Amino acid sequence: MSLPAVRRRPLLACAAALALTAAALPARAQETPVKFQLDWRFEGPAALFLVPAAKGYFKAEKLNVSVDAGNGSGGTVTRVASGAYDMGFADLAALMEFHANNPTAPNKPVAVMMVYNNTPAAVLTLKKSGITKPTDLTGKKMGAPVFDAGRKAWPIFAKANGIGNVPWTAMDPPLRETMLVRGDIDAITGFSFTSLLNLEARGVKTEDIVVMPYPQFGVKLYGNAVIASEDFLKKNPEAVKAFLRAFSKGMKDVIADPKASIETVKARDGIINTDLELRRLKLALDATVLTPDAKAEGFGNVVPARLALMASQVSDAFATKERVNATAVWNPAYLPSAAERDIFKAAKK
Repeated sequence: MSLPAVRRRPLLACAAALALTAAALPARAQETPVKFQLDWRFEGPAALFLVPAAKGYFKAEKLNVSVDAGNGSGGTVTRVASGAYDMGFADLAALMEFHANNPTAPNKPVAVMMVYNNTPAAVLTLKKSGITKPTDLTGKKMGAPVFDAGRKAWPIFAKANGIGNVPWTAMDPPLRETMLVRGDIDAITGFSFTSLLNLEARGVKTEDIVVMPYPQFGVKLYGNAVIASEDFLKKNPEAVKAFLRAFSKGMKDVIADPKASIETVKARDGIINTDLELRRLKLALDATVLTPDAKAEGFGNVVPARLALMASQVSDAFATKERVNATAVWNPAYLPSAAERDIFKAAKK
């Protein structure tokens, strides 16, 4: 006995809705979840990863990417190694140190794309100190947190510039620039785009600050790279390739319109100063991404000889348990094509 038409209609509508839901499930199930950790807080440079997320570039590659803040490259490397995160953004020197000090670790992260072709590490001091060049630092009181990239690489900078012994003072990051302004120390190491703005925030005029970027004084270390755990690379190689494609697309947008990109950072941390973070982003791009070295080598890539030299320098400066194996920390097999990575066309002349 058939149901009256008036009763069949709701049942048919329900069945149609269930069919549509079922059809949508496989598409969502195909998305690969990616837990990603930054090297630091949600500041200007975080836009490099927040823009492709906000614009749906990761989603278009069938990736479900979550981006979390970090508290230093060393912590990011450790968390990716532990499996707490699949991928991350971290200083290559910190990755090298982890490899060499944990040779038997089962899930060592690997760098798959170079982002900061030049390290942002720098020495900063005040003009009133009379320090104008690296050799003036001999015997001066230096200060930085113990995990600071510039401090850890100091032996490389000192050797390249003939600097003698210096005493070091350690402090928490928020006190670094404050102690320099107070005169407790003579100079600091830090990321140029971070410490410069921090000094300005403490009332120091830009023209009263002396900045000595490591790359401009003979230290051609690579900076931050996208890293992925060995386990994630083995299980999800196509997802890593897709991530880097989406990231490269987002990079072009950030470079073309930094101001709009900062809004993605504001969406994650509503209390940021957008003007300040826009300056930080632009400084970071100019100092580490849009550089002659990056253009010559190709954004995202590295030069084997330069990588090998850095591995040797880090082994010596960081006094690692074993020598750094340059080929073990870097794998370019997941990089997008050179055309997809050509970010320089997006840069405004």
